[in-house]
Amino acid sequence: MVSTVVLWCVVLALVAVVLALARQIGILYGRVAPMGALMIDQGPQVGDAVPPLSMRDLDGAEFMPGAGGRGQLLFFLSPTCPVCKKLLPIVKSTAASERRWLSIVLASDGDEVEQRKFIRRAGLEAFPYVLSTNLGVTYHVSKLPYAVLLDERGIVRAKGLVNSREQLESLFTAKDLGVASIQDFVDQRP
Repeated sequence: MVSTVVLWCVVLALVAVVLALARQIGILYGRVAPMGALMIDQGPQVGDAVPPLSMRDLDGAEFMPGAGGRGQLLFFLSPTCPVCKKLLPIVKSTAASERRWLSIVLASDGDEVEQRKFIRRAGLEAFPYVLSTNLGVTYHVSKLPYAVLLDERGIVRAKGLVNSREQLESLFTAKDLGVASIQDFVDQRP
């Protein structure tokens, strides 16, 4: 009889602990702001028109950032970047789900032969792939993976360092909300 009472006391104490932990998790969730793409305040600012550039992709097609009347996501990557490789399935998924309004262009620099091997290994043949140091310098890309979201008029709508699906999707959320970044949206809230 005593052991049954003790066990019930233990069960009730555990229930109380679980409820207290659930409450604390809810409080922490409310305090922690969503983490969007890390904006580096260099290069063209959100709201600026794209600087005029003309180049060719690896297939020889002409490429001009912001041209074509569709939204563009410039995704800067490197064959030696492990985070970039981790994000490639997410980029492919995004290309499929947003294909009505968005074109994704992959951008890098370096040796063309190595880049072509990387394209084949990663299955990136469906994407325009621009090999241009000038493009990275224009957007002040200093860390990878980095993404710049352009609207159909060639205006920078969001940009930043993207290390996860959430950070990549935060670019689209920022565009939809009409803010420079998720951090700006959180800062504007009362």
